[in-house]
Amino acid sequence: MVGELGLGDEQVQALSALADECERVYGDGRDIEWAFAGGRLYLLQCRAVTRSAGAAGPAAAAAPAAVPATPPSLGESLGQVSLFADLAPADRDAIAGLCTERVFAADETVTKEGSDAAAFYLIDAGTATVTVRGAFRRTLGPGQYFGEIALVDQGARSATVTADTELVCRGITLWDFRPLVQNSPSIAWTLLRTLARMLRERDDG
Repeated sequence: MVGELGLGDEQVQALSALADECERVYGDGRDIEWAFAGGRLYLLQCRAVTRSAGAAGPAAAAAPAAVPATPPSLGESLGQVSLFADLAPADRDAIAGLCTERVFAADETVTKEGSDAAAFYLIDAGTATVTVRGAFRRTLGPGQYFGEIALVDQGARSATVTADTELVCRGITLWDFRPLVQNSPSIAWTLLRTLARMLRERDDG
């Protein structure tokens, strides 16, 4: 009989009290498993309410599940570098494929003002201090970069960069960069246009 399988008033009250106590202790929206044995109520499991992928409702709309952010690829990060900003994604990926990891110890000089420049670096972790003629200019951190113009003109460094902490960078040397540009007219032409634009903006400023 269906009536014989139902809960009595006292059992319903006990179950309601158990649910209230679970929410008080563990927070709102609990999914509980329970059982009566020998006239006594037992809590078997208490966990956060879960929904299937197709479930919908006010709670789902009000509090959507957080989706972890996907870190940008190296090619995407290179798109933030002024020299590479106008390159096609495939061309930035080609440059990214030539980059290697370099790790500098705290207090190590990464580049020295006046020395020959032949490498570009993008910082992955750590910080570095930039000085010009011994005077502090700025601090660089993850996502920032230096030395990109050196890949084109191989000129002398205009500043000294010193690691504050262990500094993890991904970089590319002039010797790896040059053959790529020489063998890719699209990269060469885009870089030429970018440099011309940068020069015009500097003169206009």
